[in-house]
Amino acid sequence: MTGANQLWEVRDVPTPTAEPGQVLVKVYASGMCYTDVWATQGYGGDIYPQTPGHEVVGEVVEVGAGVHTRQVGDRVGTTWVQSACGRCAYCRENRPLTGQTAMNCAGARTTGFSAQGGHAEYIAISAEGTVLLPDGLAYEDAAPMMCAGYTTWSGLRDAAPQPHEKIAVVGIGGLGHVALQLSKASGFETIAITHSPDKHDLAVQLGADHVVANGKELNELGGADVLLVTTNAFGAAEEALTGLRVDGRVVLSGLDFTRPFSISSEGVPFHMMRQQVIGSTHGGQHYLSEVLDLAAKGKVKPITETFPLARATDAFDRLTSGKMRFRGVLTPQNS
Repeated sequence: MTGANQLWEVRDVPTPTAEPGQVLVKVYASGMCYTDVWATQGYGGDIYPQTPGHEVVGEVVEVGAGVHTRQVGDRVGTTWVQSACGRCAYCRENRPLTGQTAMNCAGARTTGFSAQGGHAEYIAISAEGTVLLPDGLAYEDAAPMMCAGYTTWSGLRDAAPQPHEKIAVVGIGGLGHVALQLSKASGFETIAITHSPDKHDLAVQLGADHVVANGKELNELGGADVLLVTTNAFGAAEEALTGLRVDGRVVLSGLDFTRPFSISSEGVPFHMMRQQVIGSTHGGQHYLSEVLDLAAKGKVKPITETFPLARATDAFDRLTSGKMRFRGVLTPQNS
């Protein structure tokens, strides 16, 4: 990324080295998240020039001083937040490494923001921010789990659905198509909410028991106990609230920096239904390990388009235009 709202460029840059506490990883797959677009538009601050990408998987080729938990040859992945400063007021609360860390620790090391991202041939990563990949899980399937899978699984876990409850997924895109599979794999009655008729059959294939277009249709179906919002189209998510049951939870996993999420005062008041809005982000490496295990067992498989690193600008164009088929993955070693 060369500057706010500037085109991406493919450049030769020096290969990083593993500093103390870090590992050097040869990147085999790096997933593309819509946050890459937000970062390019300047919502991550003036971080340019910077290599984006925070769904990174590959092989450890060098281990820095003081690292004892990783070794050369390990298959690892990392996410958006690699490490924290360990000394600020937030860090003194000794919370786990999560997406909250990036918002509260000024010294957080964030992949593709404060530190080089994964759309590259090599990346230096804080060892504590890596996880070991399950044996047999392909790199191209593992990369989207580092954010798309991690985000949606964290949202489901944060909602704490009970065995009898129904889950509705709003938006069947890069996150939503993963969320449907995770909900169904967990045994929940699963409902897809999409305005796109061409996605109905696919939604059923991915695990949806029902497919509806809006909150009115959801309400006619009996409603849902959890609305997992996986899209930045907040208008559709707000409308879907009409199908949220009593004591229901809205989980915001999608991002839109341009507008707020609003709750209508029409109809039955939100508070009289004792409903909740839950902001959800990467919830901790234990959640990440769980979703990687589900992927390794074939319970969830992302739908991806792969691109060599040399075609990163083409891939970015597809991402920004909405033409990407669910999840883009760059494969640097195949460039």
